[in-house]
Amino acid sequence: MDWLLDADPAIRWQVLRDLTGAPGAEVAAQRRRIAHEGWGRQLLDRQGEDGQWDGGACFPGGWFDVADKGPGQPWTSTLPTLQLLMEFGVDPDDPVVRAAVERARDGSRWEYNNELFFRGEVEACINGRVVALGAYFGHDVDEVVARLLADQLGDGGWNCYESEVSSFASTLCVLDGLLAYPATPETLAARERGEQYLLERHLFRRKSNGDVPVREWLEFSFPTRWKYDVLRALDYFRAVGRSDDPRLEQARELVRSKQQPDGTWLLENTHPGKVWFPLEQDGQPSRWNTLRALRVLA
Repeated sequence: MDWLLDADPAIRWQVLRDLTGAPGAEVAAQRRRIAHEGWGRQLLDRQGEDGQWDGGACFPGGWFDVADKGPGQPWTSTLPTLQLLMEFGVDPDDPVVRAAVERARDGSRWEYNNELFFRGEVEACINGRVVALGAYFGHDVDEVVARLLADQLGDGGWNCYESEVSSFASTLCVLDGLLAYPATPETLAARERGEQYLLERHLFRRKSNGDVPVREWLEFSFPTRWKYDVLRALDYFRAVGRSDDPRLEQARELVRSKQQPDGTWLLENTHPGKVWFPLEQDGQPSRWNTLRALRVLA
C-alpha cells in the first residue's frame, strides 16, 4: 500500500478511494491535484491552440500523409488524451479542465466525417468512448447514444466493422460509455444484452468451443486505449456492481494467478505507438495494474 500511495495523484486518489477507505475529504484533495501537477498537468499543457491535442481528433494532424507510420497507432491526439485524463479521474468541474474540454468541443473535428468531437463518428469503439467522455465532462452526446442503440447486433454486442458477429473490444467500449451515461430503460436494456454477450463467453472465450481467440486478452495493459483485456473487462463488471456473477470466476482466477511474490502485478502489454510520455514499463511492477487487480478482486 505504501508503494501504491507513493505515486502520481492520478493513482493515489484512487488507491485512497478504492482500497484504504480514506475519508472523502482526503480523497477529494488528492483528486484536485491531478489537473495541476504530475501526469494530468502535463497532458493539459500539451493542448494546441486549435483546441486539439497533436492536431487531430482520433489521429495526429498529417498522420495519414506519413509514409512510414511505424508500429501501432499514435496515442497523442484528442480522443486518447481526453480518455487518459478521464481514467486519471481529473475533476471535470475544475475551471482549467472545463476550459480545455470546451476548446476541444469547439475545435476538434473527426477525420472521417468532419463532425465536431462530441457529435461522434461511425465506429462503435470510437463512439462508445465519445459517450463516456461526454457524460464525464458534461457535454451532450444524446445523438451518439441513439446511434449506438440502433447499431447493437443480434448477439447483444457491437462491432466497429460491418458484421453480424460482435467484437469483444467494441462491445466493452460501448458498455463503458453507456454505464457513464445517465440511465434510461433503453440504455439499461442495451447494457444487459451487451453484458450477457461477454458473460456467456466468460470474458475471454469463444462461445462455440471455449477457446481463447486472442491471447493478448490474457495480458494486462494500461492505458488500455480501445483494446480489450480481461482485467479491463473485470473492472467494468466491478463498476456496474456485478462482480458476484459466477461466470466471472475464470477471469478472476486468471488475475489471481498473475500476482507476483511481492504482491504486485506487472505491466504486460503496452500497446505500441507514439505517446506523450510513458507511465510505466512493460515487464515491471505496475501501480496501475496492481490498483485495478486489487479492486476487482476485492
